[in-house]
Amino acid sequence: MSNFEYIISSLPYLTADFKYEDGQGFQSTLEQIRENLSEKDAAVLDFLLSGWDADVLGPDFYARALAHPLRFVREYFRFDLNLRNAKVRYLNRELGRPDGMDLVTGKGSEEDTDLDIDGYRFTGGEFEEAAKVESALAASSLLDREQALDEVTWDKIGSLETFHYFDLTAVLAYVAKLHIVNRWLALDQEKGRELFRQLVSEVRGTFKGVKYTE
Repeated sequence: MSNFEYIISSLPYLTADFKYEDGQGFQSTLEQIRENLSEKDAAVLDFLLSGWDADVLGPDFYARALAHPLRFVREYFRFDLNLRNAKVRYLNRELGRPDGMDLVTGKGSEEDTDLDIDGYRFTGGEFEEAAKVESALAASSLLDREQALDEVTWDKIGSLETFHYFDLTAVLAYVAKLHIVNRWLALDQEKGRELFRQLVSEVRGTFKGVKYTE
């Protein structure tokens, strides 16, 4: 059985300058979390992590993700699919390519046996964040564009973890946000620190044991 209260109360010590302690980092944090997860829950965490590997993403992955038993996984990757396709559509427009080029759809082949009546294994469904994503993609600089897209993703994760405190969804949401923070620490330290501050501010009122100094 997973020890969620212990996991959440043992989140990384976050210093005022928002850097990992010596020997600590994203991977070591994952290892600490995984040690206290059941085999079944660890497999769900690994599935989430696999979705950040560009080589894995494709129709087969999304077909599995959108049929996952855990709502957080389903809706996170539904958003991810729609975001990915929105980026592709933007590039297609900017580069003058065909509208549907390189989009990830759930359309199957004639050999597929698990298609619905419309011939699709999965669809992205309603994309509530479409307008915000389009606005982000219109940003003048690449850095501003990436920051705006990550803010939309951050808010989506936050909406999916509502009312989840000491359970697997809370852990996955924390890891998903920490992934964003980690990326910005590598790209832009000031932005990474800002996201660290936001992450700790969000969790310290709920997750006991998180140390925070300003």
